[in-house]
Amino acid sequence: MTDLPNTTPTPRPVTERPDPASTPVVPRPQTPNRDLLQLEVMPDESQIRADIERLRREKNAVIIAHNYQRPEVQAVADYVGDSLGLSRQAAKTDADVIVFAGVHFMAETAAILNPDKTVLLPDLRAGCSLADTVTAQGIRDWKTQNPGGLVVTYVNTTADVKAESDYCCTSGNAVQIVQNLPADVPVLFAPDRFLAAHVIRETGRAMDVWDGACHVHEAIRPEDVTDQQAAYPDAELLIHPECGCSTKILGTLPELQLYSTEGMVHRARQSAAQEFIVVTETGMVTRLEHDVPEKTFIPVSRTACCEYMKMITLENIRDALENLQPRVTVPADIREKALVPIERMLAIG
Repeated sequence: MTDLPNTTPTPRPVTERPDPASTPVVPRPQTPNRDLLQLEVMPDESQIRADIERLRREKNAVIIAHNYQRPEVQAVADYVGDSLGLSRQAAKTDADVIVFAGVHFMAETAAILNPDKTVLLPDLRAGCSLADTVTAQGIRDWKTQNPGGLVVTYVNTTADVKAESDYCCTSGNAVQIVQNLPADVPVLFAPDRFLAAHVIRETGRAMDVWDGACHVHEAIRPEDVTDQQAAYPDAELLIHPECGCSTKILGTLPELQLYSTEGMVHRARQSAAQEFIVVTETGMVTRLEHDVPEKTFIPVSRTACCEYMKMITLENIRDALENLQPRVTVPADIREKALVPIERMLAIG
């Protein structure tokens, strides 16, 4: 008898169906969108500094930086100072190329004083909210209404506004400029109304005042000052005359002196105080810490920061030197007229 094959199917192991709620979801592979993914290699700051040094020598260039610039930009500059100091440096430099680590009106001033030199502004977007508050036509209209009047404009103005002016000034010499004007003529002071208030207090001179202000200085509140005074009761105040808080602070401290940025450096050196509350743009703390390293400087507010000043970087300074661009120039007819009030300013002090 032949055995028949076993046809009974072998039972398969039972596999439980997974619970969808407990199963991890694996996303589908995606191709990166290169338009959105804009990653850059972190720059080697030491190499950028070395490139700047090399290019500075090759191009016979000078780098001048305003007190409100980034710390690393101040560190590579040949000269760091306020608007008046920068104007003087621009007037006397023997370099072929001037790299202006500042804002547009400052580079224009350098170009007015140095028409045969190459003046570079590493980022042309670096403007000035104060300079934007006044126009050349506005000055012309005032002069039409006040024949024989004198126009004193803060150096924080465009070249075409300077061309309509009789005198330029800075926060460091505005009082001195106005004191030298004839007493019997009307004066328009433009565009900073807070600096004008300081000049009026110091000189007793009645003036027409343009209604302009720096957005950074205007935003510094009296409470910012008093809060820091409470935190640092032994600190001395260093207040810039452009600050919107100055009038109210002077109401409670009438003997308080206001200082230009260069004046702050001199005061910090001479004062017996060891701590200072710096009431201006935050970059000034860097300058003070460099020049007076044995003392302590506290910014009035971390938000008192000019985004236009901070547009200048080591990278775009290097690129400007490499390419000799972007270049700032002033038309000859504007330059010749704007030179007059600038030279009058430099002659007075």
